[in-house]
Amino acid sequence: MNRRQFLRRAAFSGAGLLWYHCGRSALGAPAKDALRIALVGVGGRGQWFTSTIPRMGHNLVALCDVDDTRNPAAYEQLPSAKKYRDFRKMLDALHAEIDAVIVATPDHTHAVACAAAIRAGKHVFCEKPLTRTVHESRALRELARRHQVATSMGNQGTAAGPFRRALELIRQGAIGPIREVHVWNSEGGANRKEPPRDGGAAPDFLDWDLWLGPAEFRPYHRQWMQRNAWRDFGTCQLGNWGSHSANLAFRALQVDKLWLDPPAAPDRPLIRIQAAHSGVNRLSFPQWETVQWTLPARAGSPSIPFTWHNGRAPGSRELIEGLLGDDLDWGDKKDKKWADHGGALIVGARGRIHATAHNATFRLLPADQFQGVQVQRPESIEESRGHEQDWVIACHGGKPAWASFEYADALNEFLMLGNLATQIDPGTVLEFDPVAMSIVNHPGADALIRCQYRSGWTL
Repeated sequence: MNRRQFLRRAAFSGAGLLWYHCGRSALGAPAKDALRIALVGVGGRGQWFTSTIPRMGHNLVALCDVDDTRNPAAYEQLPSAKKYRDFRKMLDALHAEIDAVIVATPDHTHAVACAAAIRAGKHVFCEKPLTRTVHESRALRELARRHQVATSMGNQGTAAGPFRRALELIRQGAIGPIREVHVWNSEGGANRKEPPRDGGAAPDFLDWDLWLGPAEFRPYHRQWMQRNAWRDFGTCQLGNWGSHSANLAFRALQVDKLWLDPPAAPDRPLIRIQAAHSGVNRLSFPQWETVQWTLPARAGSPSIPFTWHNGRAPGSRELIEGLLGDDLDWGDKKDKKWADHGGALIVGARGRIHATAHNATFRLLPADQFQGVQVQRPESIEESRGHEQDWVIACHGGKPAWASFEYADALNEFLMLGNLATQIDPGTVLEFDPVAMSIVNHPGADALIRCQYRSGWTL
Protein backbone atom coordinates (compact mmCIF):
# COMPACT_ATOMS: atom_id res chain seq x y z
CA MET A 1 0.00 0.00 0.00
CA ASN A 2 1.05 3.56 -0.58
CA ARG A 3 0.53 6.22 2.09
CA ARG A 4 -2.90 7.41 0.98
CA GLN A 5 -4.22 3.86 0.56
CA PHE A 6 -3.05 3.05 4.08
CA LEU A 7 -4.59 6.18 5.60
CA ARG A 8 -7.89 5.61 3.78
CA ARG A 9 -8.08 2.02 4.96
CA ALA A 10 -7.15 2.96 8.54
CA ALA A 11 -9.73 5.72 8.65
CA PHE A 12 -12.59 3.53 7.47
CA SER A 13 -12.56 -0.26 7.22
CA GLY A 14 -9.46 -0.96 9.28
CA ALA A 15 -10.57 1.26 12.12
CA GLY A 16 -14.02 -0.26 12.01
CA LEU A 17 -12.73 -3.80 12.27
CA LEU A 18 -10.61 -2.87 15.26
CA TRP A 19 -13.52 -1.31 17.10
CA TYR A 20 -15.74 -4.28 16.22
CA HIS A 21 -13.16 -6.49 17.91
CA CYS A 22 -13.09 -4.24 20.97
CA GLY A 23 -16.86 -4.40 21.36
CA ARG A 24 -17.59 -7.84 19.93
CA SER A 25 -19.31 -9.15 23.07
CA ALA A 26 -21.97 -6.46 22.68
CA LEU A 27 -22.69 -7.13 19.01
CA GLY A 28 -25.00 -9.73 17.58
CA ALA A 29 -27.26 -9.89 20.64
CA PRO A 30 -30.60 -8.04 20.77
CA ALA A 31 -30.50 -4.98 22.98
CA LYS A 32 -32.60 -5.07 26.11
CA ASP A 33 -34.36 -1.91 24.95
CA ALA A 34 -33.70 -1.31 21.28
CA LEU A 35 -33.02 2.33 20.45
CA ARG A 36 -34.59 4.00 17.44
CA ILE A 37 -31.63 5.77 15.85
CA ALA A 38 -31.31 8.25 12.99
CA LEU A 39 -28.01 8.42 11.10
CA VAL A 40 -26.94 11.76 9.62
CA GLY A 41 -24.16 11.13 7.12
CA VAL A 42 -24.52 7.73 5.49
CA GLY A 43 -21.32 7.58 3.45
CA GLY A 44 -17.71 7.54 4.59
CA ARG A 45 -17.57 6.83 8.31
CA GLY A 46 -21.36 6.46 8.25
CA GLN A 47 -20.93 3.12 6.50
CA TRP A 48 -19.65 1.67 9.76
CA PHE A 49 -22.87 2.55 11.55
CA THR A 50 -25.22 1.21 8.89
CA SER A 51 -23.91 -2.27 9.61
CA THR A 52 -22.88 -1.99 13.27
CA ILE A 53 -26.06 -0.50 14.74
CA PRO A 54 -28.35 -3.30 13.45
CA ARG A 55 -25.85 -5.91 14.66
CA MET A 56 -26.02 -4.35 18.10
CA GLY A 57 -29.76 -4.96 18.09
CA HIS A 58 -30.89 -1.37 17.54
CA ASN A 59 -33.03 0.10 14.79
CA LEU A 60 -31.89 2.60 12.19
CA VAL A 61 -35.21 4.30 11.53
CA ALA A 62 -33.90 7.13 9.34
CA LEU A 63 -30.96 7.71 7.01
CA CYS A 64 -30.01 11.26 6.09
CA ASP A 65 -27.44 12.34 3.51
CA VAL A 66 -27.21 15.25 1.08
CA ASP A 67 -25.56 12.98 -1.53
CA ASP A 68 -27.69 10.13 -2.88
CA THR A 69 -24.64 8.25 -4.14
CA ARG A 70 -23.09 7.84 -0.69
CA ASN A 71 -23.46 4.23 0.43
CA PRO A 72 -26.49 3.32 -1.72
CA ALA A 73 -26.31 -0.25 -0.39
CA ALA A 74 -27.48 1.04 3.00
CA TYR A 75 -30.87 1.98 1.58
CA GLU A 76 -31.25 -1.49 0.12
CA GLN A 77 -30.16 -3.23 3.32
CA LEU A 78 -32.44 -1.05 5.49
CA PRO A 79 -35.61 -0.67 3.41
CA SER A 80 -37.74 0.37 6.37
CA ALA A 81 -35.46 3.33 7.22
CA LYS A 82 -36.91 6.61 6.00
CA LYS A 83 -34.70 8.63 3.71
CA TYR A 84 -33.94 12.33 4.09
CA ARG A 85 -31.53 14.93 2.80
CA ASP A 86 -32.13 17.62 5.45
CA PHE A 87 -31.67 16.54 9.08
CA ARG A 88 -33.84 19.45 10.23
CA LYS A 89 -36.81 18.14 8.26
CA MET A 90 -36.06 14.63 9.50
CA LEU A 91 -36.15 15.73 13.13
CA ASP A 92 -39.38 17.65 12.58
CA ALA A 93 -41.11 14.78 10.79
CA LEU A 94 -39.92 11.92 12.99
CA HIS A 95 -39.61 13.66 16.33
CA ALA A 96 -41.67 11.04 18.18
CA GLU A 97 -40.04 8.12 16.37
CA ILE A 98 -36.37 8.85 17.16
CA ASP A 99 -34.56 8.22 20.46
CA ALA A 100 -31.03 9.04 19.38
CA VAL A 101 -29.00 10.50 16.52
CA ILE A 102 -25.57 9.59 15.14
CA VAL A 103 -23.75 12.37 13.25
CA ALA A 104 -21.10 11.30 10.74
CA THR A 105 -21.09 14.28 8.37
CA PRO A 106 -18.13 16.44 7.28
CA ASP A 107 -16.65 18.41 10.17
CA HIS A 108 -18.32 21.76 9.43
CA THR A 109 -21.84 20.36 9.96
CA HIS A 110 -21.13 18.35 13.12
CA ALA A 111 -22.11 21.20 15.42
CA VAL A 112 -25.38 22.23 13.75
CA ALA A 113 -26.57 18.63 13.35
CA CYS A 114 -25.69 17.70 16.94
CA ALA A 115 -27.23 20.88 18.31
CA ALA A 116 -30.50 20.33 16.44
CA ALA A 117 -30.70 16.76 17.74
CA ILE A 118 -29.93 17.78 21.33
CA ARG A 119 -32.51 20.57 21.23
CA ALA A 120 -35.01 17.96 20.08
CA GLY A 121 -34.17 15.96 23.22
CA LYS A 122 -32.27 13.19 21.43
CA HIS A 123 -29.16 11.37 22.65
CA VAL A 124 -26.23 12.08 20.32
CA PHE A 125 -23.15 10.22 19.12
CA CYS A 126 -20.84 12.39 16.98
CA GLU A 127 -17.90 11.13 15.01
CA LYS A 128 -14.59 12.86 15.63
CA PRO A 129 -13.67 15.65 15.62
CA LEU A 130 -16.46 16.97 17.80
CA THR A 131 -16.60 20.30 15.95
CA ARG A 132 -14.59 22.54 13.65
CA THR A 133 -14.13 25.44 16.07
CA VAL A 134 -13.66 26.06 19.78
CA HIS A 135 -16.96 27.83 20.41
CA GLU A 136 -18.97 25.10 18.67
CA SER A 137 -17.57 22.51 21.06
CA ARG A 138 -18.45 24.64 24.08
CA ALA A 139 -21.96 25.17 22.74
CA LEU A 140 -22.54 21.41 22.42
CA ARG A 141 -21.29 20.78 25.95
CA GLU A 142 -23.65 23.39 27.34
CA LEU A 143 -26.60 22.12 25.29
CA ALA A 144 -26.00 18.52 26.42
CA ARG A 145 -25.93 19.67 30.04
CA ARG A 146 -29.11 21.70 29.65
CA HIS A 147 -31.08 18.95 27.91
CA GLN A 148 -29.55 16.09 29.95
CA VAL A 149 -28.98 13.77 27.01
CA ALA A 150 -26.38 11.01 26.68
CA THR A 151 -23.51 11.92 24.36
CA SER A 152 -20.27 10.52 23.00
CA MET A 153 -17.63 11.41 20.44
CA GLY A 154 -16.17 8.74 18.18
CA ASN A 155 -12.54 8.44 19.28
CA GLN A 156 -12.97 4.69 19.49
CA GLY A 157 -9.53 3.88 20.83
CA THR A 158 -10.92 4.95 24.21
CA ALA A 159 -12.68 1.57 24.40
CA ALA A 160 -9.59 -0.54 23.71
CA GLY A 161 -8.19 -2.62 26.55
CA PRO A 162 -4.60 -1.45 25.92
CA PHE A 163 -5.71 2.21 26.02
CA ARG A 164 -7.13 1.72 29.50
CA ARG A 165 -4.15 -0.34 30.61
CA ALA A 166 -1.76 2.42 29.47
CA LEU A 167 -3.84 4.98 31.33
CA GLU A 168 -3.68 2.82 34.42
CA LEU A 169 0.10 2.41 34.22
CA ILE A 170 0.65 6.14 33.82
CA ARG A 171 -1.54 6.95 36.80
CA GLN A 172 0.21 4.28 38.88
CA GLY A 173 3.55 5.94 38.15
CA ALA A 174 5.04 3.12 36.07
CA ILE A 175 6.99 5.57 33.92
CA GLY A 176 7.40 8.18 36.65
CA PRO A 177 6.23 11.79 36.58
CA ILE A 178 5.43 12.93 33.03
CA ARG A 179 7.95 15.39 31.66
CA GLU A 180 6.76 15.94 28.07
CA VAL A 181 4.32 14.66 25.44
CA HIS A 182 4.77 14.42 21.68
CA VAL A 183 1.94 13.57 19.28
CA TRP A 184 2.49 13.35 15.53
CA ASN A 185 1.10 12.68 12.09
CA SER A 186 3.16 12.38 8.94
CA GLU A 187 0.54 13.67 6.50
CA GLY A 188 0.68 17.46 6.85
CA GLY A 189 -1.81 19.88 5.31
CA ALA A 190 -2.86 20.57 1.73
CA ASN A 191 -1.65 24.20 1.81
CA ARG A 192 -3.95 25.18 -1.09
CA LYS A 193 -3.27 28.75 -2.16
CA GLU A 194 -6.35 29.45 -4.27
CA PRO A 195 -9.97 28.35 -4.08
CA PRO A 196 -11.19 26.00 -6.82
CA ARG A 197 -13.01 27.66 -9.73
CA ASP A 198 -15.28 26.72 -12.64
CA GLY A 199 -16.76 23.61 -11.09
CA GLY A 200 -19.86 23.66 -13.25
CA ALA A 201 -23.34 22.84 -12.00
CA ALA A 202 -23.82 20.61 -8.98
CA PRO A 203 -24.98 17.10 -9.95
CA ASP A 204 -28.63 16.19 -9.41
CA PHE A 205 -27.74 13.57 -6.81
CA LEU A 206 -26.19 16.23 -4.52
CA ASP A 207 -27.92 19.04 -2.64
CA TRP A 208 -25.05 21.52 -2.72
CA ASP A 209 -26.77 24.12 -0.54
CA LEU A 210 -27.36 21.55 2.21
CA TRP A 211 -23.81 20.24 1.90
CA LEU A 212 -22.49 23.76 2.56
CA GLY A 213 -24.75 24.00 5.60
CA PRO A 214 -23.65 26.91 7.83
CA ALA A 215 -20.61 27.77 5.68
CA GLU A 216 -20.58 30.84 3.45
CA PHE A 217 -22.16 30.11 0.09
CA ARG A 218 -19.88 29.56 -2.92
CA PRO A 219 -20.45 27.96 -6.34
CA TYR A 220 -20.19 24.20 -6.53
CA HIS A 221 -16.83 22.54 -7.08
CA ARG A 222 -16.10 18.94 -6.18
CA GLN A 223 -12.76 19.95 -4.66
CA TRP A 224 -14.52 21.81 -1.84
CA MET A 225 -15.77 18.43 -0.66
CA GLN A 226 -12.18 17.39 0.17
CA ARG A 227 -13.00 18.79 3.56
CA ASN A 228 -9.62 18.52 5.27
CA ALA A 229 -8.01 20.62 2.57
CA TRP A 230 -10.06 23.70 3.60
CA ARG A 231 -10.44 25.50 6.91
CA ASP A 232 -14.10 26.30 6.19
CA PHE A 233 -14.99 22.61 6.08
CA GLY A 234 -12.40 20.53 7.91
CA THR A 235 -9.91 20.35 10.73
CA CYS A 236 -6.98 18.67 8.93
CA GLN A 237 -4.93 16.17 10.91
CA LEU A 238 -5.46 17.78 14.32
CA GLY A 239 -9.12 16.85 14.11
CA ASN A 240 -8.82 13.84 11.84
CA TRP A 241 -6.07 12.07 13.81
CA GLY A 242 -5.29 14.24 16.82
CA SER A 243 -8.68 13.30 18.29
CA HIS A 244 -7.31 9.75 18.51
CA SER A 245 -3.58 10.23 18.94
CA ALA A 246 -3.65 12.92 21.67
CA ASN A 247 -6.44 11.24 23.64
CA LEU A 248 -4.37 9.02 25.97
CA ALA A 249 -1.98 11.75 27.08
CA PHE A 250 -4.77 14.32 27.46
CA ARG A 251 -6.77 11.97 29.67
CA ALA A 252 -3.79 10.62 31.62
CA LEU A 253 -2.66 14.14 32.51
CA GLN A 254 -6.26 15.12 33.37
CA VAL A 255 -5.98 18.21 31.19
CA ASP A 256 -9.78 18.26 30.95
CA LYS A 257 -9.88 19.37 34.60
CA LEU A 258 -8.64 22.78 33.48
CA TRP A 259 -12.09 23.10 31.90
CA LEU A 260 -14.21 21.03 34.26
CA ASP A 261 -12.64 21.48 37.70
CA PRO A 262 -10.55 24.66 37.57
CA PRO A 263 -9.08 26.55 40.52
CA ALA A 264 -11.06 29.60 41.55
CA ALA A 265 -10.08 32.96 40.13
CA PRO A 266 -7.70 34.78 40.40
CA ASP A 267 -5.52 31.65 40.54
CA ARG A 268 -7.02 30.22 37.36
CA PRO A 269 -4.16 28.91 35.21
CA LEU A 270 -3.76 29.74 31.53
CA ILE A 271 -2.72 27.41 28.73
CA ARG A 272 -0.02 28.87 26.49
CA ILE A 273 0.01 27.92 22.82
CA GLN A 274 2.76 28.60 20.31
CA ALA A 275 2.98 27.34 16.71
CA ALA A 276 5.64 27.07 14.04
CA HIS A 277 4.45 26.33 10.52
CA SER A 278 5.11 26.63 6.79
CA GLY A 279 3.19 29.91 6.59
CA VAL A 280 -0.11 31.51 7.54
CA ASN A 281 -2.88 30.19 5.31
CA ARG A 282 -6.44 31.14 6.28
CA LEU A 283 -7.89 29.25 3.31
CA SER A 284 -6.17 25.91 3.78
CA PHE A 285 -3.82 24.24 6.27
CA PRO A 286 -0.01 24.58 6.39
CA GLN A 287 2.13 21.97 4.71
CA TRP A 288 3.82 21.33 8.07
CA GLU A 289 3.35 22.57 11.60
CA THR A 290 4.36 22.12 15.19
CA VAL A 291 2.09 23.31 17.97
CA GLN A 292 3.22 23.40 21.58
CA TRP A 293 0.75 23.80 24.40
CA THR A 294 2.39 24.58 27.73
CA LEU A 295 0.22 23.01 30.41
CA PRO A 296 0.16 25.08 33.59
CA ALA A 297 1.37 23.69 36.88
CA ARG A 298 -1.44 22.14 38.87
CA ALA A 299 -1.75 20.28 42.16
CA GLY A 300 0.68 17.40 41.91
CA SER A 301 1.61 18.21 38.30
CA PRO A 302 4.38 20.54 37.12
CA SER A 303 4.12 22.66 34.00
CA ILE A 304 5.01 20.52 30.97
CA PRO A 305 5.08 20.88 27.16
CA PHE A 306 2.54 18.98 25.04
CA THR A 307 3.63 19.13 21.39
CA TRP A 308 1.94 18.26 18.10
CA HIS A 309 4.07 17.56 15.01
CA ASN A 310 2.35 17.42 11.61
CA GLY A 311 3.95 16.71 8.24
CA ARG A 312 7.67 17.05 7.69
CA ALA A 313 8.17 19.77 10.28
CA PRO A 314 11.88 20.60 10.51
CA GLY A 315 13.55 18.53 13.21
CA SER A 316 10.37 16.83 14.43
CA ARG A 317 11.07 13.34 13.15
CA GLU A 318 14.62 13.38 14.43
CA LEU A 319 13.47 14.57 17.85
CA ILE A 320 10.80 11.88 18.17
CA GLU A 321 13.06 9.10 16.93
CA GLY A 322 15.73 10.20 19.39
CA LEU A 323 13.28 10.03 22.29
CA LEU A 324 11.91 6.71 21.06
CA GLY A 325 15.33 5.18 20.50
CA ASP A 326 13.84 3.72 17.31
CA ASP A 327 12.99 4.67 13.73
CA LEU A 328 9.52 5.71 12.61
CA ASP A 329 7.99 3.77 9.74
CA TRP A 330 6.81 6.55 7.42
CA GLY A 331 6.95 4.37 4.33
CA ASP A 332 10.71 4.74 4.02
CA LYS A 333 12.13 2.85 7.02
CA LYS A 334 11.65 -0.51 8.74
CA ASP A 335 8.77 -2.43 7.05
CA LYS A 336 7.81 0.59 4.91
CA LYS A 337 4.11 0.13 5.63
CA TRP A 338 3.34 3.49 7.26
CA ALA A 339 2.84 1.75 10.62
CA ASP A 340 3.98 4.88 12.48
CA HIS A 341 2.20 7.50 10.33
CA GLY A 342 0.71 8.79 13.59
CA GLY A 343 1.22 8.18 17.27
CA ALA A 344 2.09 9.56 20.67
CA LEU A 345 5.12 9.44 22.93
CA ILE A 346 4.56 10.11 26.62
CA VAL A 347 7.92 10.70 28.31
CA GLY A 348 8.23 10.05 32.01
CA ALA A 349 11.14 10.33 34.41
CA ARG A 350 11.56 6.52 34.50
CA GLY A 351 10.32 5.36 31.12
CA ARG A 352 8.23 6.10 28.05
CA ILE A 353 4.96 4.96 26.49
CA HIS A 354 4.73 4.83 22.72
CA ALA A 355 1.07 4.61 21.62
CA THR A 356 -0.06 3.97 18.05
CA ALA A 357 -2.19 6.42 16.04
CA HIS A 358 -5.54 5.38 17.51
CA ASN A 359 -3.95 4.96 20.98
CA ALA A 360 -5.43 1.44 20.86
CA THR A 361 -2.08 -0.32 21.36
CA PHE A 362 1.14 0.75 23.02
CA ARG A 363 4.60 -0.36 24.12
CA LEU A 364 6.66 0.47 27.17
CA LEU A 365 10.21 1.73 26.69
CA PRO A 366 12.93 0.80 27.29
CA ALA A 367 11.58 -2.68 26.64
CA ASP A 368 14.06 -4.53 28.89
CA GLN A 369 12.96 -2.41 31.85
CA PHE A 370 9.31 -3.50 31.53
CA GLN A 371 9.59 -7.19 30.69
CA GLY A 372 6.62 -9.16 31.98
CA VAL A 373 4.30 -6.14 32.27
CA GLN A 374 1.02 -7.05 30.58
CA VAL A 375 -0.27 -4.44 28.16
CA GLN A 376 -3.57 -5.87 26.91
CA ARG A 377 -6.25 -5.04 29.45
CA PRO A 378 -6.75 -2.89 32.56
CA GLU A 379 -6.47 -4.44 36.00
CA SER A 380 -8.20 -1.79 38.13
CA ILE A 381 -9.95 0.51 35.65
CA GLU A 382 -13.28 -0.68 34.32
CA GLU A 383 -13.25 -2.31 30.89
CA SER A 384 -15.36 -1.03 28.02
CA ARG A 385 -18.29 -2.93 26.55
CA GLY A 386 -17.39 -1.33 23.21
CA HIS A 387 -17.29 2.33 22.28
CA GLU A 388 -20.74 2.57 20.75
CA GLN A 389 -22.16 0.23 23.38
CA ASP A 390 -20.91 2.48 26.17
CA TRP A 391 -22.95 5.29 24.63
CA VAL A 392 -26.02 3.03 24.37
CA ILE A 393 -25.66 2.17 28.07
CA ALA A 394 -25.61 5.90 28.84
CA CYS A 395 -28.71 6.38 26.67
CA HIS A 396 -30.45 3.83 28.89
CA GLY A 397 -29.53 5.76 32.01
CA GLY A 398 -26.21 4.07 32.80
CA LYS A 399 -22.80 5.64 33.36
CA PRO A 400 -21.81 8.46 31.01
CA ALA A 401 -19.55 7.35 28.19
CA TRP A 402 -15.87 8.13 28.66
CA ALA A 403 -16.01 10.26 25.49
CA SER A 404 -19.14 12.19 26.50
CA PHE A 405 -19.30 15.80 25.40
CA GLU A 406 -18.13 16.86 28.88
CA TYR A 407 -14.74 15.34 28.09
CA ALA A 408 -14.84 15.60 24.30
CA ASP A 409 -15.44 19.35 24.47
CA ALA A 410 -12.26 19.91 26.46
CA LEU A 411 -10.20 17.65 24.18
CA ASN A 412 -11.57 19.25 21.04
CA GLU A 413 -11.17 22.81 22.29
CA PHE A 414 -7.56 21.97 23.11
CA LEU A 415 -6.93 20.59 19.60
CA MET A 416 -8.78 23.34 17.74
CA LEU A 417 -6.65 25.90 19.57
CA GLY A 418 -3.82 24.33 17.60
CA ASN A 419 -5.60 25.01 14.32
CA LEU A 420 -6.22 28.54 15.51
CA ALA A 421 -2.55 29.07 16.39
CA THR A 422 -1.43 28.15 12.86
CA GLN A 423 -3.45 31.12 11.56
CA ILE A 424 -1.24 33.49 13.57
CA ASP A 425 2.34 34.50 12.83
CA PRO A 426 4.83 31.77 13.84
CA GLY A 427 6.26 32.16 17.31
CA THR A 428 3.36 34.18 18.72
CA VAL A 429 2.52 33.01 22.24
CA LEU A 430 -1.22 32.87 22.91
CA GLU A 431 -2.68 32.65 26.42
CA PHE A 432 -5.99 30.81 26.71
CA ASP A 433 -8.37 30.85 29.66
CA PRO A 434 -10.28 27.54 29.38
CA VAL A 435 -13.07 28.63 31.73
CA ALA A 436 -13.77 31.96 30.02
CA MET A 437 -13.08 30.39 26.58
CA SER A 438 -10.94 33.40 25.77
CA ILE A 439 -7.48 34.19 24.43
CA VAL A 440 -6.63 36.96 26.82
CA ASN A 441 -3.55 38.49 25.18
CA HIS A 442 -4.39 38.62 21.45
CA PRO A 443 -7.74 40.05 20.28
CA GLY A 444 -7.18 38.92 16.70
CA ALA A 445 -6.64 35.31 17.77
CA ASP A 446 -9.54 35.49 20.21
CA ALA A 447 -11.87 36.41 17.34
CA LEU A 448 -10.98 33.10 15.64
CA ILE A 449 -12.51 31.12 18.51
CA ARG A 450 -15.89 31.80 16.94
CA CYS A 451 -17.17 31.44 13.40
CA GLN A 452 -20.00 33.08 11.50
CA TYR A 453 -22.94 31.07 10.17
CA ARG A 454 -24.89 32.09 7.11
CA SER A 455 -28.55 32.92 7.35
CA GLY A 456 -30.82 30.00 8.16
CA TRP A 457 -28.27 28.10 10.24
CA THR A 458 -27.74 28.34 13.97
CA LEU A 459 -26.60 26.47 17.05
